[in-house]
This record gives sequence, structure tokens and C-alpha cells, in this order.
Amino acid sequence: MKLLPLRIRRFCAFLVGVVFFISGIFKLLDPVGAGLVMSDYYKFFHLGFLDFSAKPLALLLAIVETVLGAALITGLWRKVIAIATSVFLGFFTLLTLILMIFNPVMDCGCFGEVIHLSHIQTFLKNIVLCALSIAAFFPYSDFGQNRRRKYVAFSMVMAGVAAFTVYSLVYIPLVNYTDFKPASRLLAAERAHEADGEDMYDYVLVYEKDGRQKEFTLEDLPDSTWTFIESRAVPKAGWRQEVFPELSFTDASGQYVSELAVRHNVLAVSVYDVKRMSEARWTRVARFIGNAREAGLSPLLLTASYPEALRAGLESTSLNPQTVQFLYDNAYYADYKVLISMNRSNGGVTYFDSGYLVRKWAYNNMPQEEDIDEIVSGDITETLLGFSTYGSLTFKGFLLYCFAVMLLL
Repeated sequence: MKLLPLRIRRFCAFLVGVVFFISGIFKLLDPVGAGLVMSDYYKFFHLGFLDFSAKPLALLLAIVETVLGAALITGLWRKVIAIATSVFLGFFTLLTLILMIFNPVMDCGCFGEVIHLSHIQTFLKNIVLCALSIAAFFPYSDFGQNRRRKYVAFSMVMAGVAAFTVYSLVYIPLVNYTDFKPASRLLAAERAHEADGEDMYDYVLVYEKDGRQKEFTLEDLPDSTWTFIESRAVPKAGWRQEVFPELSFTDASGQYVSELAVRHNVLAVSVYDVKRMSEARWTRVARFIGNAREAGLSPLLLTASYPEALRAGLESTSLNPQTVQFLYDNAYYADYKVLISMNRSNGGVTYFDSGYLVRKWAYNNMPQEEDIDEIVSGDITETLLGFSTYGSLTFKGFLLYCFAVMLLL
């Protein structure tokens, strides 16, 4: 028995497909960020021992979501895709119901870093999608015929998605939706301009216990059974509510030297996972720091480690002692989450000027000597606009290509 006309069912399937496709693409835009969200899910369900699989599983789910979305939009394999979509959506609706009930301090990650929803918003979104799916698929028969040309459209879109995914894995996201985006100003730079030396921020510390995160003030810290996660700066009432990313780091003695990042022409190399740095990577980073300093820039090596562990990690490689000492002498120490938010590439470079974030590079396209010379002599505003505009236009062009092919071919 048909509950709705075929055209209405196809339109409902199309709406579900658009949501699936956009959601999957936003995750593929930032595979590292998707992996972090998956790690949060593991922690919530006490499955931390599976953390090694967080990024691959997140990437796999994003690809499945994107494929289902494209198939729903183009109308291919309708019965199989209808069943797969229903199972996929049913599982995640149940998952978001659990999150809504227990309300952990984490993001659902439905749309990556692009759109953040509360747990109740995520659950309601899934309920709407379930209603659309029932209208589109029930009673799982009489879906109509596939259009042969849509096989071509689907193949062209999947080829584009594959290339887009490879790019996202090799380089950094085309568009940055974290607090560390182009033109953002570091909190340390803003502090330097606070009126009459008054601190415009309150500070909260986030701790975790039994899979639950909670915020504490400096005056009300928890006992030792809680694990420290991160610190956050919250603007006081009456101050403008602009977000300033906090890049805090210390030297080998433990002294905070965050003001080093707000100088002129700073190139920060961020290594958020020291264990995954090979000898070749360390050698390239050392060469880059030396070239940048010779060109008159201020290079920083920021690591998510501590002095003893960094030295042990460097000495475990076959690097020559001079290189080990050079890297150790130029290293500073920051929080893992801060570094991975600042630059998604392990060993990537971020360019700051007077506290403003200008540009980022992945390790795989780290600036060469001629690029460093261009940075010194180039216009900061032009560099910033060129970098942010290129990524934004490229990503929008990719989305336009996908939807044009799926809808018009």
C-alpha cells in the first residue's frame, strides 16, 4: 500500500540525502577533527582502548554517510539505499537519545566543526529525518526505476569526493571552522591591550571523571580523582563577547612565555604527537627553523610534550646530537588540544603577525626557502586574504560541482 505519491516520497528521500551528503562532506573536510569527536564518543562509552581506530572509523562513517546521501539524491539502488539509510539513521537516533539523557560535555560532531548542535537539537534533527525517511521509504516497495544517466552522475561525484578526501588527509582543511581561523587574534595579544591592566576574562578549568566533564573555577578545584582536560577563558559580563583563541605554552623551566607568539613574523611549527615524528620529519623541521631564523623571522617549535619526554623521543631516533640539541633548545610545550586545533597537521606551520593568525601550512607543503623570503617581503593583509579566499572558494566550488552534477546530469 502506497501512503504517499512517488514524487513526494522521492522529494522526502532527496531532503534526507542532502542532509546526509552535507554532513558527510563536512566531516571529510576535517578528518582529524572527526577523529577527535570519535575519541570523545569512545571516552563517553568507556572504550578508550579503541582510540587508535578513532580517525579511521570516523573517516569510514563519513564516507558511508556521503555515499548514502549521493545515492539518495540521484535515486540509485533505491531499496538497498533505503534500508541502509534507515539502519544508519536508527542507530544514530538511538545514540543521540543516550547523549540527550546523560548530557556529556561533548559535541555530537554531526556536521564536523561547521555547525555545532546541542544534544537535544541533534536528537530533534534525527527525529525529523526519521519522519522524512518513513515518508520516503515505507513500505519499502514501489520505489520507481533508476535513471541510467544518474550512474554517470554518481560516479563523477564520487570521484570528486575521493579526491577531496585524499586532499583533506594529506593537507589541512580548505576552510577552518575552529577558533584558530585566519584573521583571529590570540588572547595573549588582546590581554596586552586590556584597559588599566584589568583582566577582562574569567577562567574555568575543565576536568573529567568517569566519562563526565565538568567546569571548575580557580577558587573551587576538584579533588585528585578528577583528570584535568583543558582551561578556557570566558569574557566577563560587560565585555564584548568576541572569541580570542588561547595559545598558552611554556619553556623548559615551566614558565609561561605565550607572549612570544604575538611578535612580528612568527612561524610556529606545531607537533601535537611527538611519537609519530620520524627522523626525516624532525630533520625537515630543524632545517625549516634554521632557515626561518636566518631570514629574520621568529620560529617557534611547539610540542604537546614535556622536556624529558621530548629529549627521550629525539634521542631514540638516529638524529645526530647537534640536531637533537638544536630542536630541544628551540622547543616549547603546549596542550595537545590547543595544538591540534591550531593546525591539523602534525608538524604543520602556522604564521602569526603581531598576534593575528595569517596563514597555515600542512607538513607536506611546509614553506620552502623562497616562500620564507616571500613572507618577509610580502604584504600581510594580501597573504591573509589570499589564503582564506582560496580555501573558501575552492570548497564552495567543490560543493557546487557535486550538486550541479547530481541534479542536472
